[in-house]
Amino acid sequence: EVQLVESGGGLVQAGGSLRLSCAASVFTSDDYAIGWFRQAPGKEREGVSCISSGHGNTYYADSVKGRFTISRDDAKNTWYLHMNSLKPEDTAKYYCAAANHPELLSLNAIDFHLWGQGTQVTVSS
Repeated sequence: EVQLVESGGGLVQAGGSLRLSCAASVFTSDDYAIGWFRQAPGKEREGVSCISSGHGNTYYADSVKGRFTISRDDAKNTWYLHMNSLKPEDTAKYYCAAANHPELLSLNAIDFHLWGQGTQVTVSS
């Protein structure tokens, strides 16, 4: 069974950093584009970043550009979201998701068909 498992969330003070991980079973980085999304209580799910397969092209939401970096470790079948200079408004549950279009660059949740269970990130002021 194909699964995505996120980890690395937690509580951090404003200005701090966290690294989220997304581990995939079965498929490899050659097969899928991966996106990171977040959803805060009472708000819609928001696309944060994505990385394509192959060349590993990346795309970021304006709200996180310059602060967050998406990366992958092909040997570990794991994708990462490095989050720096965190702000209280970054507080949300973060999800990784896979799209079976390897070169997709999208922050639209409808383009992604496989989702992890999420990991909570809380940034205190």
